[in-house]
Amino acid sequence: MTSARLADLIGKDDFTDRHIGPSDDDVRGMLETVGHASLNSLISTAVPDVIRAADALDGEPMGEHEAMAALAAMAGKNRVIKSLIGMGYHDTLTPNVILRNVIENPGWYTAYTPYQAEISQGRLEALLNYQQTIMDLTGFPLANASLLDEATAAAEAMTLMKRVGKNKNMRVFVDAQCLPQTVAVIETRAEPLGFEVVTGDPFKDLDPATVFGAVLQYPGVDGNVSDFRQLTAAMHAAGALVTAACDPLALVMLTPPAEWGADVAVGSAQRFGVPMGFGGPHAAFMATKDDYKRSMPGRIIGVSVDAQGRRALRMALQTREQHIRREKATSNICTAQVLLANCAGFYAVYHGPEGIKRIAARVHRLTSILAAGLGKLGVKVRNASWYDTLVVEPKGGAGAAMQRAVDAGFNLRPMGDKAAVGLSLNETTTPEDVEALFAVLAGDAKHGLTADALDAPAPDGIPAALRRTSDILTHPVFSSHRSETAMMRYLRRLEEKDLALNRAMIPLGSCTMKLNAAAEMIPITWPGFGCMHPFVPLDQAAGYLEMIKDLEAKLCRITGFAACSLQPNAGSQGEYAGLLTIRAYHLSKGDTHRDVCLIPSSAHGTNPASAVMANMRVVVVACDDHGNVDVEDLKAKAAEHKDTLAALMVTYPSTHGVFETAIRDICQTIHANGGQVYMDGANLQAMVGICKPGQFGPDVMHMNLHKTFCIPHGGGGPGVGPIAVAEHLAPFLPGHPVVPECSPAGTKGAVSSAPWGSASILPISWAYIAMMGGKGLTKATQVSILNANYVAKRLSSHYDILYTGPGGLVAHECIVDTRALLHAAHLSVDDIAKRLMDYGFHSPTMSWPVANTLMVEPTESEPKEELDRFCDAMLAIHAEATMVKDGHWPADDNPLVNAPHTADVVLADTWSHPYPREVAAYPVPGLRDDKYWPSVGRIDNAQGDRNLVCACPPMQAYADAAE
Repeated sequence: MTSARLADLIGKDDFTDRHIGPSDDDVRGMLETVGHASLNSLISTAVPDVIRAADALDGEPMGEHEAMAALAAMAGKNRVIKSLIGMGYHDTLTPNVILRNVIENPGWYTAYTPYQAEISQGRLEALLNYQQTIMDLTGFPLANASLLDEATAAAEAMTLMKRVGKNKNMRVFVDAQCLPQTVAVIETRAEPLGFEVVTGDPFKDLDPATVFGAVLQYPGVDGNVSDFRQLTAAMHAAGALVTAACDPLALVMLTPPAEWGADVAVGSAQRFGVPMGFGGPHAAFMATKDDYKRSMPGRIIGVSVDAQGRRALRMALQTREQHIRREKATSNICTAQVLLANCAGFYAVYHGPEGIKRIAARVHRLTSILAAGLGKLGVKVRNASWYDTLVVEPKGGAGAAMQRAVDAGFNLRPMGDKAAVGLSLNETTTPEDVEALFAVLAGDAKHGLTADALDAPAPDGIPAALRRTSDILTHPVFSSHRSETAMMRYLRRLEEKDLALNRAMIPLGSCTMKLNAAAEMIPITWPGFGCMHPFVPLDQAAGYLEMIKDLEAKLCRITGFAACSLQPNAGSQGEYAGLLTIRAYHLSKGDTHRDVCLIPSSAHGTNPASAVMANMRVVVVACDDHGNVDVEDLKAKAAEHKDTLAALMVTYPSTHGVFETAIRDICQTIHANGGQVYMDGANLQAMVGICKPGQFGPDVMHMNLHKTFCIPHGGGGPGVGPIAVAEHLAPFLPGHPVVPECSPAGTKGAVSSAPWGSASILPISWAYIAMMGGKGLTKATQVSILNANYVAKRLSSHYDILYTGPGGLVAHECIVDTRALLHAAHLSVDDIAKRLMDYGFHSPTMSWPVANTLMVEPTESEPKEELDRFCDAMLAIHAEATMVKDGHWPADDNPLVNAPHTADVVLADTWSHPYPREVAAYPVPGLRDDKYWPSVGRIDNAQGDRNLVCACPPMQAYADAAE
């Protein structure tokens, strides 16, 4: 008997085998079905030679525990001390019931964007709670379901003010007390649009007649709480609008911005229980007047009714943006921060109004005690007012005080002033911390002051005229879950209403809903990653920087590009950042006239929206009958616009799910006419380990880490959309005003609040790449393409498969044509999507890029059994549609048009439909063992848009729904 070799027993390939769904035996059988002898044979036919990389992807795989140990070592190199830096980021306490049951729960983090509302009622209710929280705090009647970060929200508010305001000026005023990262992102967004940004003291430098809007910080970054009522009235008299950038915890005690006249409120909900995470992800908010609801960016959760007349939630006005309006879209925002918004909303639900008020008041009281004690110790406090932030002149100067603070376990904010430091208290601050700060700032360890002794005489810092008098969180949902038992059951009840990857395959084309492995997810909750402020001295973030630089290098090796920026915190922001990089490159050469962007007609809707935001003129390029870019049309338009051509935006493989053999020619054509090529990396999933885009022509591409590299979708966010660029574009990558070290020296133009974007979830992608290794990543791509072709082959007997490539193969996704059923049986793609819910599936992508079709992407992590279950469901639905076509069931009363069927409907006392209850509930036998029941019937979208309600319904509505 020959002993096994040690190398074979270490098991470093185990993760690859666990990540990839089909076994080796399954792979052999599936290859036989699609007509290929091996994965190499399949790939050599499906992927054109002209784009395949000559070199294999390197990198030995790590085992799960080895990778987690490596990340633990990196986290251990970060020095976690109490952060009092403030500037929009604050320590907070995540309730453990939320940490365990939401953040660490795949039922919440693996769900998709709630476009299919009937199977998303849980997270929609959670988002409605979040909206209600923001509406209560800001005083506005309308809030969206989150934006990417505070700076992005402020930039979106700037463009909203311009769209809806009456003032025709092209100038916007930004309060010098705004967060520096907010100012930077506003400036980035404003410049291509032709807006002039003026910063200064609004009480001295703002002339309302000369601006279309103003962004005011409330409270200011230095802590003062200003009364903007008269200023806002003057702005309105001049036809200009006002945005208030707010701290939500401060709003618990301050007069809401809607009450003092603001038109829009924005901010970050981070301090409502979401860790700082070195900058993100965090849910931003926007609230405004009802008059502006059709101009508001992002998603709004609204209340409608289902087919049985019961209240049901949905995303309201969801077709108004990119896919419909394209280059006329008001924003390129295509995602949100749903998981983080849910956490912030649950924080409000769990603490309730009394708890939130207590937390807010404690922070303010400790700040007032600190101010009083410093006064007694002869330390000057510069603030005339405050909520949680003070600027002080410590004894011995700022430098000495900063060092004393670090030695005592605190980070203070440098003010760029040798005499002063800033500090912001937070939910985690204790009386003992305040007493330690007396010693730090006074330079006297024996000061003898106690917080208790100072409590009674310490005056508050909020001006009486700006104290809040209106109530918050009065809806019963915020008072119904005080105990952990009640909260745990509430979270479980909401989770059960949703369909996520922990229950079934989500076969969405272009969205890559793959496994988010537990080993990848665990490190993000470690304090070494979660408790870091993004603006700490970089010597305290050595572990983060090591992980970030290594991830950047890994992504460059995978894509073949020279440099990478992790700052964009969504795919849409990656598009925008890529185009800004191209724009900056042209401007550096003096080519100010290059502003035409060619975009294929099949492109994702954010592409033209991003181009317009970058001040480019969109010229549409036709696609041929096979879904490829029409090369002759592209060459003609490139030649026509050669003097003004800035860029081509191209998705590869194409939006139609095929590899275009002409991609090198396409890139060369653009370069020959003076342009640059931006590649949308939404479909990078089909190329990792097989192709390196940086080698076949593109100059810049974005990558969706929330797709290809396993960061979970979280019910509609977070996302991460970094860009990789060729060497000549590296000097133009995004920068940051507070941490310039995040990018090449001298670069400007921040696109996100934090220097490295959503840094706290980058360990997920690092771990995935490390545990897969080069061979594992390559096999994942191969199996992804196999799974798509297997599904296409199985379905092709009953559905046409659009846009196949050589050998009749598709890439990593396929488009299933359902138009024959529409014509023959008057059954829409909507009917098929809703009927899939009865089978326990989320629908594939509907009607995009081709109307009345389904785009299916199985991903490599789905096992053959699940692929077969999905195919069986699609074939059974086709048989049901044939029953309608042949007249056995009426066109207006059949299982498809009545889907989804709730338990209430199936168990009703009477049943008048021409098909049995069993067909409605259990269309295939396996569902009797594991049945997912949609909690509502088909939702009336039109009714919801006509009667938009985005606040929590009264509790009686939920009681009625349960009866």
